[in-house]
Amino acid sequence: MTEAKTIDEVIQRMTQIVEDSKAKESRLGYFAALYREVTITVKRRIDDGNYFDDNARMEKFDVIFASRYLAAYDLAQSGSQPTLCWAYAFGVTRQWWPIALQHLLLGINAHIGLDLGIATFETVGAQGLPALHGDFDKINDLLASLVRDVKEKLAMVWPPLHWLNEYLGEVETGVINFSMGKARDSAWALAQELGRLEEKDRAIVIARRDDDVLLLSHAIRDPGVFLTLVTKAVRLGERGSVSQIIGVLEDQARQWSAAVALGKEIRHMSPPSDPKSRS
Repeated sequence: MTEAKTIDEVIQRMTQIVEDSKAKESRLGYFAALYREVTITVKRRIDDGNYFDDNARMEKFDVIFASRYLAAYDLAQSGSQPTLCWAYAFGVTRQWWPIALQHLLLGINAHIGLDLGIATFETVGAQGLPALHGDFDKINDLLASLVRDVKEKLAMVWPPLHWLNEYLGEVETGVINFSMGKARDSAWALAQELGRLEEKDRAIVIARRDDDVLLLSHAIRDPGVFLTLVTKAVRLGERGSVSQIIGVLEDQARQWSAAVALGKEIRHMSPPSDPKSRS
């Protein structure tokens, strides 16, 4: 596939993945549907010109970031090996038992846990990280807001998900062993670490991070006996074909995007426990 050069091209590629997933009844479309709406919202924020500190830089960042997901998807589709965490997330889409929320979190875990730190460093280099800090948080707040909103809305569509929400609480404090705040902070730390290393050593650190993210992917897929029973109850309550569930995710993501466009407040993630880790 031709590499995307602009946000519009990224959105076009994601739309192709969503439509292809609907046609093939593939759960690959779950994460793609969510991520496309985030990208559309980021584009709107850039076009508005009043959200990010540096709009040109954020378009570059968004394209570099999204291209890592698109490249992983293309590798998997061609039978080649993407990163371990992406290979696992894509592989789980062929399984029946994981709930839609688990599929979303597996994609987010791979993309935030591994890709975000790499893309952050590649966008601005070590010297540019301090200036990117504010916009880095803003784009993560958008994603956290969408995941939180979609989780709440899905519980209206599939009531058993209320059980999961009741026991797990907010997305930021942990959903099926996943925390958006911790993933964001870890990505920032990775970008900083890459900035301190010689080029020859970066691949070693990235491979080590891929292994760590893969371990968390296994925890998201198999969260322990009790939560596995709860997710199975939720799964039995998920009605409709894969393409219909993709449609539900699209609808919920669009509602979130419309609310954000109307000025809905985005609740910011809590700051890291060690402020020095974000310097």
